Amino acid sequence: MATDDLLERITIDPNVCFGKPTIRGTRIWVGLILGFLADGMTIEDILADYPELSEEDVRACLAYGARLSVRRYVDVA
Repeated sequence: MATDDLLERITIDPNVCFGKPTIRGTRIWVGLILGFLADGMTIEDILADYPELSEEDVRACLAYGARLSVRRYVDVA
């Protein structure tokens, strides 16, 4: 699935989760999923904890983070 297709799974609505990016149709934050992956969880682990998600949803979170990192950066120590 192409990156642009994956990104269609991400929504930003000021009335949902204070405008944080979420996976379409859920209240699951993109940042939450990215944090899980950064902490070492696998896609399979995440899907076991959140059965309403699909592998494409998790990949969409990665695509969103990748796209965001091209435009902005975070200072690291």
